[in-house]
Amino acid sequence: MEALAERLSHLDSHVQGTIRIVAFYDTLMRRRVDLPALARASADLAECVAGIQLHGTGRAIRMALDGKQAPGPPSPASTTAPITIDEEEIGTVWLERPGPPGTLDDVLLDRLAIAAAAVVERYSPARTTMADPALVELVISSDSDEAARARALRLLGFAADVPVRVAAVRSQRPLDQVAGLLCPARLVKAATLADVGVILATTLDQAQLPADVRAGIGAAESPDRSWRKARTALRFTTSREPVVRYDDLGALALLAEIPRDAARDNADVAALARIAGAPEDLQTLDTYCATGSLRRAASLLHLHHSSVARRLEQIGKILGVDLTEPTGLMRARAALTVWRLLND
Repeated sequence: MEALAERLSHLDSHVQGTIRIVAFYDTLMRRRVDLPALARASADLAECVAGIQLHGTGRAIRMALDGKQAPGPPSPASTTAPITIDEEEIGTVWLERPGPPGTLDDVLLDRLAIAAAAVVERYSPARTTMADPALVELVISSDSDEAARARALRLLGFAADVPVRVAAVRSQRPLDQVAGLLCPARLVKAATLADVGVILATTLDQAQLPADVRAGIGAAESPDRSWRKARTALRFTTSREPVVRYDDLGALALLAEIPRDAARDNADVAALARIAGAPEDLQTLDTYCATGSLRRAASLLHLHHSSVARRLEQIGKILGVDLTEPTGLMRARAALTVWRLLND
């Protein structure tokens, strides 16, 4: 690099400065420095406070000209740049230069961001959210042997002695964003396999998930069994209940084990299919089954209870059950659930 700089010495000072900055960070990366050393060297080069922050930790590394952690609250950043790995933004670098930015500050921060990403990949693979799909598939596949599964988990950053939960997700939102909402404070990994998003974490909390995300959450056990149960739970999600934990299904989970041909041939399910073409009737039945109350269903549907009663009477005739009786309501709920599973 020094030889190249010498050959290009006839170029203007901006180009020469750029080449020197590139050479500077190339040298740092060859020396395999850590993030504090990288920030310290950058502060010395820029002659002002330099900062690095990873989204996964939230901790800011701010180094001053004296090579020590910068004191006091941070000053407004004069220039910033994102740290990215595989097109995912994992953090930020910045300079706190008094006055206007320097002419080479953008170049310096670009190289600092590249160097910081290299450090993260080398020493902290668990800081990124999106993972290699092949590794994730090894973790959740029932065909993986335990040694291969343990190695994949270790490469993803998970400890061998901590159970990993798996979530199966369908959403139009970026999967790393959904993963961050499900597990905001701890290690989380995500990848898309076929048409389903896979999220791995030691704890999963759906409280912050928006209503447009469908997610099934498996149990805290072997990742392959957790994945299988997460996929089952995902099949039970609805617009009213967009997130389902397998542990909360109880005996309902058995409905997912019914062979499809047997489910289609069931009289209640076949009868329900006949009203599926009438969205108002289907919504009325769904709301009534969810509430178990005529008046509550009428309130949610914004209808008079007598109108809902007439609809339910007609639906009951099609289904061949009395929906006002506990047994009829139970049959309708089961038929509705199985019909949804068939159409998943």
